[in-house]
Amino acid sequence: METKLTVFTPTYNRAFCLGDLYQSLADQTARDFKWLIVDDGSSDNTQSLVEGWQNEGKVTIEYIYKANGGMHTAHNTAYANINTELNVCIDSDDTMPIDAVEKILETWKTRGNKTVAGIIGLDSFKDGKIIGSAIPESIETATLGELYTKYGVSGDKKLVLRTSVVKEFPAYPEFEGERLVPLSTLYKMIDTKYKFLCVNDVYCIVEYLPDGSSHNILKQYKQSPNGFLYARRVEMKLANDTKTKFTRAMHMVSSSIFAGRWDIFKDNPSKILTTLAVPFGLALNLYIRFKSR
Repeated sequence: METKLTVFTPTYNRAFCLGDLYQSLADQTARDFKWLIVDDGSSDNTQSLVEGWQNEGKVTIEYIYKANGGMHTAHNTAYANINTELNVCIDSDDTMPIDAVEKILETWKTRGNKTVAGIIGLDSFKDGKIIGSAIPESIETATLGELYTKYGVSGDKKLVLRTSVVKEFPAYPEFEGERLVPLSTLYKMIDTKYKFLCVNDVYCIVEYLPDGSSHNILKQYKQSPNGFLYARRVEMKLANDTKTKFTRAMHMVSSSIFAGRWDIFKDNPSKILTTLAVPFGLALNLYIRFKSR
């Protein structure tokens, strides 16, 4: 039987917590999946740990080691190597409920088709509490953006993507010396062409570690200005309202200052708004410098 799903995990020096994810995958009620681990240059014992799991044979595991480049580069590597119809990213400090794979495959078997980008499911904490809000039961399909802006859904959600859809869009750009391009950039581009199937099944149990990206956003903003500049430019192009365009222009100005670049008007969909945003972008830049000291 053809394997339908790849669970992929970018990891960097997370051998201390990766075992919890492995155990959750070994306990899955459905076995029709692969686990792709993209090791982003770890210096701990991740490789030997994974080799031991491969020898156990409980989970089909593919391991790829690459030079450290940041989360988005690990996603690029994963997408370039995934050959299953569906994929889902589960971070190294997270786990999956034991029936998550079964529910993903059942939803896709009964409702999946080539007009949608995949499935949107839920994240929860270890105590079972859903992160944010559930998706209204009446919504069968929606873009990710619609869930938040049109239907008032809140909190992180878990995306199961059709691999062929991902490959329609450009890979995340990789800037020398930088470690981050916001992953949401890809999802916003997918929203321009596709909707997702919507379900209220929990696919991921989340653990926010102190060294995780969600805890270090201001520092990352400062350290990866070209990555954020790219993301804000894409978001500005895709935005349908003036308020969003203006805030993205403001962020573009701030990121340009951090990057030492003054070409914010190049390939810019709204030069007038960007000009108006300059003083606000300068203020934002100063605020980030102060808060990230």
